[in-house]
Amino acid sequence: MKKVKITVLRTMFNEDLAAEYGAEGLAACPFHREGQVFYADYAKPEGLCDEAWKAIYQYVFALAHGAGNVVFYYGDWIRKPGTAICSCNDGLRPVIFKLETTQEEE
Repeated sequence: MKKVKITVLRTMFNEDLAAEYGAEGLAACPFHREGQVFYADYAKPEGLCDEAWKAIYQYVFALAHGAGNVVFYYGDWIRKPGTAICSCNDGLRPVIFKLETTQEEE
């Protein structure tokens, strides 16, 4: 099993949606910042948001177990083998993650 590198690419804030639906004082994700890096296999890395982990863990698991040798979803999603671009489920303040298979064995 390989370790998977998880990099925070973007933290976003949908101001228009937050103004209409968000709680007072809502801002961009307080847990993650662009450039943060985590390493995982089957377990959530310390410091990664629980909800983000729920959204990306199946891709981390697949990459850790060999899906890095091919592109995901018949080649019509990501063009680079061993890579996935995913986001958390927060529609008001989503965080975009890059997942990459490493050569490091767990």
